[in-house]
Amino acid sequence: MEDQWLSWAKRISALADTGLHYCRDTFDRERYEELSALSREMMAALGDATPERIATALGPREGHVTPKIDVRAAVIEKGRILLVQERSDGRWTLPGGYAEVGVSAADNTCKEVWEEAGIRVRVKRLYAIRHKARHAYPPDVLDFYKLFFLCERLDDAALDPGHEVLDAAYFAPDALPPLSTPRAIARDIEDAFAFYAQPQRPTIID
Repeated sequence: MEDQWLSWAKRISALADTGLHYCRDTFDRERYEELSALSREMMAALGDATPERIATALGPREGHVTPKIDVRAAVIEKGRILLVQERSDGRWTLPGGYAEVGVSAADNTCKEVWEEAGIRVRVKRLYAIRHKARHAYPPDVLDFYKLFFLCERLDDAALDPGHEVLDAAYFAPDALPPLSTPRAIARDIEDAFAFYAQPQRPTIID
């Protein structure tokens, strides 16, 4: 679970930045700007960072501030699951990434698998929707909804890792490599195997 103070700071930040977008009164704008700055100072103190670094991590905040969406694919074959090795930390995760505008969640997921592992897949079902802050991922100043899909291959082509990753390979559930936990945790993979074995299970929704 995310630290409660971080959750509060993120919520204040989102409310302040949304308020800045909609407000028309000069005095209200000053109050929202102060709240926004204070929220960044809070997050900086909690993460031993500078407010400027927090602002950079948050990026431009225009319009109504909403959670980001991360999509992940679970491709299981012969009792093993497909993972890709991240360039940023050398650790492994389920193929996936930010959902892109104009592309459906399922198509985003299939596109990520193609770009990162070089194979064509189709989505079979959604097995989990997680609010990142409620689970054992590292703290993050951004708020995420994480969508996990079971996928199946459409061809028998060999894995061909893309430029975004270092490698791609299949792993047994009892022999997983070090995971890139900002992106996927052990439970995400455990649930993928459970849903693969019992497709009738209800989707996990936070």
